[in-house]
Amino acid sequence: MVVAVIALAAHPVTSQDQGMAPPWKPLPQDNGAPGLHDMLRRLGTTARLMHVTAHPDDEDGGMLTLESRGKGTSGVLMTLTRGEGGQNKMGSNLFDALGVLRTLELTASDRYYGVQQRFSRVADFGYSKSADETFQKWGGHDIALGDMVRVIRTFRPDVLVARFSGTERDGHGHHQASSILAREAFRAAADPNRFPEQIKEGLQPWQTKKLYIGLLCGFGAMTCAPENYTVKLNTGRDNPDLGTSYIQFAMQGLRHQLSQGAGAWTVDPGDRFSFYKLVDSALPNYQADKEQDFWDGMDTTLSGLAARLGSDEKAVPFLRDALADVSTKIQKASASGSDRNECARLLYGSLVELETAIARVRQSALATSPKDDLLLRLGEKRNQLNRALSLALQTIPQATLAQSGDRTPANSGDDPAGAISPGEQIDVHLSFRNGSRLPLDVGEYELTGPQPWVRAEEKKSAKQVSPGTDFRTNLKLRIPQTGVEYSRQPLYRHDPERDSTYQAYDPRYATLPFPPPVLSAEVKYALPPTDDKAGPQAAGRLNALVLAPSAGNHSTENISVVPAFSVMLEPGEQVIRNDHDPGCNVKVGVTYNLSAPAKGILRLKIPEKWRVQPEQRTIEFHQRSEKQEFQFTVFPASSKEGSTYIEAVLESGGRTYNEGYTLVTREDLDSAFYFQPALQRVSVVDVKVPSALKIGYIMGAGDDIPTVLQQIGMNVSLISADKLPGEDLSRYQTIVLGIRTYDTQKDVAANNKKLLEFVSAGGTLIVQYDTGVSDFNAGHFTPFPAQLSRARVSVEEAPVEILAPNDSIFQYPNQITQKDFDGWVQERGLYFMSQWDNNFVPLLACHDPGESDQKGGLLKAHYGKGLYIYNAYAFFRQLPAGVPGAIRLYVNLLSAGHQNNQRSALATPR
Repeated sequence: MVVAVIALAAHPVTSQDQGMAPPWKPLPQDNGAPGLHDMLRRLGTTARLMHVTAHPDDEDGGMLTLESRGKGTSGVLMTLTRGEGGQNKMGSNLFDALGVLRTLELTASDRYYGVQQRFSRVADFGYSKSADETFQKWGGHDIALGDMVRVIRTFRPDVLVARFSGTERDGHGHHQASSILAREAFRAAADPNRFPEQIKEGLQPWQTKKLYIGLLCGFGAMTCAPENYTVKLNTGRDNPDLGTSYIQFAMQGLRHQLSQGAGAWTVDPGDRFSFYKLVDSALPNYQADKEQDFWDGMDTTLSGLAARLGSDEKAVPFLRDALADVSTKIQKASASGSDRNECARLLYGSLVELETAIARVRQSALATSPKDDLLLRLGEKRNQLNRALSLALQTIPQATLAQSGDRTPANSGDDPAGAISPGEQIDVHLSFRNGSRLPLDVGEYELTGPQPWVRAEEKKSAKQVSPGTDFRTNLKLRIPQTGVEYSRQPLYRHDPERDSTYQAYDPRYATLPFPPPVLSAEVKYALPPTDDKAGPQAAGRLNALVLAPSAGNHSTENISVVPAFSVMLEPGEQVIRNDHDPGCNVKVGVTYNLSAPAKGILRLKIPEKWRVQPEQRTIEFHQRSEKQEFQFTVFPASSKEGSTYIEAVLESGGRTYNEGYTLVTREDLDSAFYFQPALQRVSVVDVKVPSALKIGYIMGAGDDIPTVLQQIGMNVSLISADKLPGEDLSRYQTIVLGIRTYDTQKDVAANNKKLLEFVSAGGTLIVQYDTGVSDFNAGHFTPFPAQLSRARVSVEEAPVEILAPNDSIFQYPNQITQKDFDGWVQERGLYFMSQWDNNFVPLLACHDPGESDQKGGLLKAHYGKGLYIYNAYAFFRQLPAGVPGAIRLYVNLLSAGHQNNQRSALATPR
């Protein structure tokens, strides 16, 4: 696979840079008086906590919210994978596109928890039953461990909290692995001989003080009370600023994870406990049977930063008194009640003193490692002071991308207003209202960002902004043609269906959810002096992300840099029969993102000895957001079974474009672009297809099976679930229920009797897996008694036994052998039946290592004149991946019960 990798910028990204981005859309609890209370609480502690989990939705959101919003702790959630191997309850996107969606969902949850987010480069490759299998898929411990060590050395937590125990009671092998790695990383991060390349980059070893593992008792509920816990945290306590309890507020955040089915999850009021056990400590002579919280035995006050330096404190003799003065002013600000102006004056005085202390620490002879840690914590307090000041002054800046005629989307509501491209000039409106009773002396203001080209034409300055008046200005910026980093997702896989680890487009961003925001606006200001120490220097900073007015579901969206052209082969995967017409159609979709007209040449790169018509197409675009589709016909060189790639390449204005990008968003989420190379994987499959067979497909949670069936020449029609009551099912020989249909389409459950009548009249019904086990069993959807279970076979290479080799399903129209189970991806199957009536015949058996046979993955029963088939095998993954044997077997399932009518209608070469 060809992937366009951007050139690395020359400047490093510091830990402070990675944590400074303000939220895209602050919650009500982060603004006004509640937001100020939250910032003042954070200013009172230097505690830093890192929580480690395996997947999105694993996190102990109640604990994180209690620590962050209840105690002011700075937190980071490290989720090893992005959940890309799971099932999607919201649509058909799977693998890496699902990973981008779940990253957006998780970062939306993080806003409620009040924490930052980090990931590793290992992927969710599907359900795993052991840590051993997990590490085997991840290529050992070192990829995930190295990323965890990097985050520890960058974030420098005082406490490391693993969600899971690292034992078999965690269930999922990824869960077990996440805690095993946390135990290793606790000591490895402090060892300069572990991952020494990070030390060469400038990171310093860091020894976290305590390590805890989770003792799960249900989802945050007091369903058990383990005796061996060290810390017991009540997340059910109410917080007046949140208007609810910590766990309930966290649940509001978790409900954004809709692809996980979390939209309806709730927690009742009342006590809820999280239990954690201390398993390692680097505190000298520290022992504890029971603790009040994670911070027992540690001084996490601002003044305590001097004492924790030990003998190194002599290098900064001024620090203890300076921090004591800052702390005193912050405490007075917290006690100032509703007098926000007095609060602002005190906070501003704290900021001036803190800036002076930071400058002196930088110039001191303090050793590198303690200096880095001290500057990290002092820098965080400076950022928090600036946010608190902005809230106390009731002065919240806004920076908005101007929507001139050139930047108005061509298709209102469908196009990303925040997508900017090289060569474009943009205008940014910067404004704020001075909501205080104090005049603000505005100094310089400018556009800032992590890329070196992000600089305003010049730094501007303004005069005093009086109380109750507005500050407004415009800033212009031209995006250069070269040296620009695109807003890609940080990681990619060459083969998402098979690779279990990622590569990084840019190593600096490998553990981030997304690259840092492209554009921010900064205003420097001063308050009138009240004493000699609080002088007129512009110590205050107002920061605002530059957002774009949106014509879509959001009022605004963030800014992303994308190429002028998006080039995508649609769909990204194609399956063709080896006996099919030698020509196959290839469609290339091109979208333009600039306003000036442009021309170019579009070509396909094809495998050796293949042919394409036409050889090239001349393209011409006239306006921003314009999309055109171009057709090519590709002629394979041979009919040999196998897979290869076709690449689309566009040349325009002396530049080459060979990747496409798709906006991933939802009304309740931020937005991000999913980049993918302009490739189409073509799988040539030896499969016989009965062309006269008419198939009706009722989509469930969404999958790409119908697309593949149409590509190989089968007659497939989609049946809308809500139109099922009036649909004439006699038009079809076979009807298929897509994955999770009973879970997601209530009209199907309500009309199940009609489906069974279709079977009784002579049709074939194929029901694919559902995850709502209790609802499925209570619904009695099967024609004869059967019990669905959560049993699965997660090892895709697990041997499969054909239990009824003479059954027509293994004979017509394709001969099925053991070889047809080679090359499967991710898993064999999920949600097998555990019990069934004697009318059902099990057709296949398989099992994970060390387990007994699962025979409930493919069951067949004659019902009336027709055939009912329950299928738990993961064809929804195999068919889009072009797995030949799975395609042949699926075609046979569709043909089951109709072989006598179809034998003379097998599709033949044209």
